[in-house]
Amino acid sequence: MLLKFPKSSDCKASDITPESFYLSRRALLGGTVAGLAAAALPRWGRADEAVRYADVDPGQAPSWFTEKLPATRWQAVVAQGETITPFKDATHYNNFYEFGTDKGDPAANAGALKTEPWSVVVDGEVAKPGRYALEDFIKPYQLEERIYRLRCVEAWSMVIPWIGFPVSALLKQVEPTSKAKFIRFETLRDPEHMPGQRSGFALIDWPYVEGLRLDEAMNPLAILAVGMYGRELPNQNGAPLRLVVPWKYGFKSVKSIVRISLVSEQPKTTWQSIAANEYGFYANVNPTVDHPRWTQARERRLPSGLFSPNVRETQMFNGYGEEVASLYSGMDLRKDY
Repeated sequence: MLLKFPKSSDCKASDITPESFYLSRRALLGGTVAGLAAAALPRWGRADEAVRYADVDPGQAPSWFTEKLPATRWQAVVAQGETITPFKDATHYNNFYEFGTDKGDPAANAGALKTEPWSVVVDGEVAKPGRYALEDFIKPYQLEERIYRLRCVEAWSMVIPWIGFPVSALLKQVEPTSKAKFIRFETLRDPEHMPGQRSGFALIDWPYVEGLRLDEAMNPLAILAVGMYGRELPNQNGAPLRLVVPWKYGFKSVKSIVRISLVSEQPKTTWQSIAANEYGFYANVNPTVDHPRWTQARERRLPSGLFSPNVRETQMFNGYGEEVASLYSGMDLRKDY
């Protein structure tokens, strides 16, 4: 039985997405398309998720995903009082520079990425290192749905229902040694299928690298995601495995992970290497510390437009302060940004 104690970031499922929102989305699709989607969705989740994900094409998910999905713990953690971002916005407006620098480039160019077979290396300061086929890597863990706010450092935001498992579960499985202080994540390097890696955007030394302090990775909110919106991750959103750290800016949530290393020294991350004065190692969402070129006090929640900009105040730690503020006790968050 899953025991859950309410926190400031939690709310009831009925508070997340008004029924009128989903009914209106379904009306836009037309009866035939909506009916087909609803009929297909029980293959990916519970039957009562059909209305909720009526505008989501379930796609052709790999067998390891479809076999684990029925046992998923749905809505184990949710974002307080928020409306979920439409699937199309979440999958067609994002940063994944391996596929290009424009917001639409990932959706346009990621289709050629081959995510089967996929393997993940776990190495460094661990008692149980190894290279794992993705289905074996996922096998030990209970999947959960986590509805989280996503705040980009560029001051736009979304609310996304992820499917994954806590990073802490992986760490307990591989047994970090006493020397392990940080966890380093590395993305795929594949210029043949990732056009952004062979472009003139030479600032980035591929592969993309990110990292967390070990206690940050052990926080229950940090997850490794394999799905979103009741289906497997689309390529443009980091298939087949990505990190999600909801109290940090989005660039920390590295996509298409192929290596996870436990290390004793703070890893040299991609954006910190390029512009340390703009993109610090911690990258905690902080409305009181502006980016050198724009304010972080406010954000634009997608979808938005010229006549409905949907601008709101940014919350400290993206609204997850109760769960994570203790990680930074005594630190100067203007210096350790």
